[in-house]
Amino acid sequence: MTDVPARSAKLISDSSAGVFDLAPVSLWLEDYSGVKALFEGWRRAGVTSLREHLTGRHERVKECASRIRLLQVNRKTLDLFAATDFDHLASNLDRVFRDDMLTSHIEELVQLWDGKTTFSSNAVNYTLTGERLDIQLKATILPGYEDDWSRVLLAVEDVTDREDARRRLVGSESYARGLFAHSPVSLWVEDFSGVKSLIDEIRNQGITDLRVFTDVHEEFVHRCISEIRIIDVNRHTLELFGAPDKDTLLRNLPSIMRDDMEPCFREQLIDLWDGKLFQQREVVNYALDGTKLNLLLQFSVFPDHEHDWSLVQVALTDITARKKAEAYLEFLGSHDALTKLSNRSFFAEELNRLERKGPRPVTIIMVDLNGLKTANDELGHAAGDALLRRAGEVLNSVVDKPARAARIGGDEFALILPNVEAAEGEALMKVILDLVAINNEFYTDLPLSLSMGLATSQPGERLEAVVKRADLAMLQAKREHYAQMTHERRAAAS
Repeated sequence: MTDVPARSAKLISDSSAGVFDLAPVSLWLEDYSGVKALFEGWRRAGVTSLREHLTGRHERVKECASRIRLLQVNRKTLDLFAATDFDHLASNLDRVFRDDMLTSHIEELVQLWDGKTTFSSNAVNYTLTGERLDIQLKATILPGYEDDWSRVLLAVEDVTDREDARRRLVGSESYARGLFAHSPVSLWVEDFSGVKSLIDEIRNQGITDLRVFTDVHEEFVHRCISEIRIIDVNRHTLELFGAPDKDTLLRNLPSIMRDDMEPCFREQLIDLWDGKLFQQREVVNYALDGTKLNLLLQFSVFPDHEHDWSLVQVALTDITARKKAEAYLEFLGSHDALTKLSNRSFFAEELNRLERKGPRPVTIIMVDLNGLKTANDELGHAAGDALLRRAGEVLNSVVDKPARAARIGGDEFALILPNVEAAEGEALMKVILDLVAINNEFYTDLPLSLSMGLATSQPGERLEAVVKRADLAMLQAKREHYAQMTHERRAAAS
């Protein structure tokens, strides 16, 4: 299904490879640039509806799939699919993706065609030993790659147990009860009949748009929340929220469902108003000890209860580990892993944003780390990395949003200061030098030294020109620094 690049490519930095590899969910890094190029060709040929273009034409779906290049997977992926190593998995992808995968793949492709930078689907995969896997997939085009789709992160969750449980439901009450009690996901059975009565009441009064209505009458959302009756929860729910029993859980619902849950519930109400009796969305709850839980909420009205909503099921799947992994990888997409500063890609994007939207003036401070090559050559790269980290600590400590500090090259840094005049920028450079001096008191064996240059935008001046002026000023400061060092060495020798 996918091509495989040379394994010599360094896809993820050493400092983040461990996080990617040890993530507790299956992660895939793929290159969709070939798919994007194919889409562009189809658009030029007059295709307007990708779904119509692909439906019933498996050869076109396969052509899309063949354009995807698999770049990297983590250890959890190898374990999940019973692969010994990357090459073992990559050379057997036709055994992983087969049967009805093409149908779900169409839905993923349509989401990309429609301009979304994320897509999701539910599908069936197979392990290399032939075992069926029901999976829930969520993918994101990593920041900085929106133009070519060359880096897409996919998180795959094994939901086989949950889907098996659903498939095994039978008429036996005792069997169904056992499935509910021992389901590997959090299950809630609730009564929404009071909510439906409130919704029907305002609909009968002539209300046609619940969103507009709740904008004006926020108390309606509170009334609906107060009408929900929780009938039962299963064992996994108690474990997930750290509750010893059902009564303790129910007494502490306000501490579990807080902060942004009310806007989320409002959206749930709007979906119900629109007739969507099955819903899926990501929410944030909290365990009783205060731990933040990222959850996938699936809401469905039981069959034969559509008329009064007196029996609904809410399934909560814990996706906290996946969200943390996604957040960290997203952070890496816009940050330098060594210094924790923004990276060159972010620097360029921020300049473009300020060019278009302001505010002005913009002051740019270009910074160069003196002596990095000497430290690397004479003391080793570990010493050079230590200097870079110290420089990052100093620069990061002097900026607050909207100002940003970025590492834009090996020993090059830049500070972007929106709405800052030249005098303020010069004062900030003095602060940086003071912090460097303080930093050197703790690292007397390897002094930190920075050369800096500043420029402030003039009316009508492009920010690219401001960066060049700041860079020239920094180079002049660097020449003066090394000239001073040469003078001091000669004076000492004499």
